[in-house]
Amino acid sequence: MNLPENAPITLPLLMAFDLDGTLIPDAGRAAAPDVVAALGRLRTLGVQLAIITGRDTPPGPVRDAMRPHAVATNNGGRVLVGDDLHQEASFTDADLEAVLAHELPGARVVLFTAETLYVDLPPGAEPEPWMLARSFRPLADAPRAGILKAGYYHPDVAGLAGRLREGYPHLVLTGAQAPYPHFLTVTPQGAHKGAALTLIADALGVPHDRTVAFGDSDNDQAMLEVAAFGVQVGHLPLLAPHADARVDTQAELGAFLHAWADRMAAGQAGAAWAGER
Repeated sequence: MNLPENAPITLPLLMAFDLDGTLIPDAGRAAAPDVVAALGRLRTLGVQLAIITGRDTPPGPVRDAMRPHAVATNNGGRVLVGDDLHQEASFTDADLEAVLAHELPGARVVLFTAETLYVDLPPGAEPEPWMLARSFRPLADAPRAGILKAGYYHPDVAGLAGRLREGYPHLVLTGAQAPYPHFLTVTPQGAHKGAALTLIADALGVPHDRTVAFGDSDNDQAMLEVAAFGVQVGHLPLLAPHADARVDTQAELGAFLHAWADRMAAGQAGAAWAGER
């Protein structure tokens, strides 16, 4: 696996990873063994690791294997650095009212708080396993405060996205286009992955020009734009202008990260040898 010559290898260094489609398969719960091994090597070499995901909580197996220094969920709206909560962006009452005022008959709607999800299922639709695992509650029980994210599942979410962008341009919208044309995520003002990466770097004391981001879909665009070095996983055209490197398939990510660790290890060994002379 070829690593670009300009890939940063000196410390301090922060690597931030999207989950679905990047670090793990879509709807998956665990990273491949070679990815886990490579992340362990990078951590030992001094790299600080972060998860920045659209999910409201990362799967336990991923978190346990990676041992990230920071975790941002809800597309960056909620940020934990270590055990400390640094940000939790929630909708204002007016913005939440606008988000819920949709015209999508039969849409599946999910609202997320830090502890619970609230779901509106179309008549006859069965809840998905992940909803059952989270002990979801009816949308009618959702509070007016503390909503961190809204999700819509419907074939015509692009129309809703267009209306919200026109009337509420400060809201953050992702999805409603490839690779997720039937799914729209809405988060509050400023709640995006680029802002989360910047906050995490500052909290960990990593200069912005020592940040690396890995992503595969449209909600990763802001993160790849902000990172000093962006790595695209897959071939989504939207991300190509913001990527400094590309991993063609998720199956190749482990080899790519091992190549990075190899170069870092060689560089550190060379620096140590030069210091002993």
